[in-house]
Amino acid sequence: MTMPSEFTTAAGLPARIALVDDDPVFLRLLAENLRAAGLDPICHTDPQQALATLRTPPLPDACVLDWNMPGLDGLELLTRLRAAGFRQPVLFLTSHSQPMFEEAALAAGAVDFVDKARGPAIILRRLALALQRATPPAPPAPSDDLRLGDLLLRRGSKRALWRGQDVALSRSEYDVIALLAERAGTDIAYRDIYDVVRSDGFIAGQGDEGYRANVRAMVKRIRRKFTDIDTDFAALDNYPGYGYRWRP
Repeated sequence: MTMPSEFTTAAGLPARIALVDDDPVFLRLLAENLRAAGLDPICHTDPQQALATLRTPPLPDACVLDWNMPGLDGLELLTRLRAAGFRQPVLFLTSHSQPMFEEAALAAGAVDFVDKARGPAIILRRLALALQRATPPAPPAPSDDLRLGDLLLRRGSKRALWRGQDVALSRSEYDVIALLAERAGTDIAYRDIYDVVRSDGFIAGQGDEGYRANVRAMVKRIRRKFTDIDTDFAALDNYPGYGYRWRP
């Protein structure tokens, strides 16, 4: 059987996915679905054991964490993994749908936050997107870099520089800045900004416009990273009730 390309590594091997959940029944069912899709799941029911294993090679290609676990919850596990240099994409699977939980997960370095009730097909799709984002793109020609005033976007490495200094943006935060900068002077809606880091039409939070709180929180973090470099930074404007724009 030919495996889907989004679930294989550059060497053509099944992507290895670490699953950490203290519910053995859910863990087994999720692992079976991943295995059927061509992935190679590695299961952990003990978060402390997972922490020790995920700190040493060979590392998985991605990691899926539960939020509520005894002794060491998923958020603390992620924080410790990132502190130890774990750079692989991490997704949360949880029954917590409130924006405050998603915001905390993304701030800690997660790349996605998925409700367990969405089902295996959605979980697999979101995992595929995370693996695709984690694959380094081919280096573009130097002319592909975007210079806009004091901002320099290096599209090949997905790095943003402000006045020559590297802005410590996550990959998702870079994608938001790239969207705004490439359409400088144009008001970009909350929905368009959120769709850059989530699948099109994905709704988060309460109600049809619950995603707005997540966008505001992300832009707040982005703005803070620029002002850490330049206290006079003012290139990122808010259009109240609609979205944001990058000053041309």
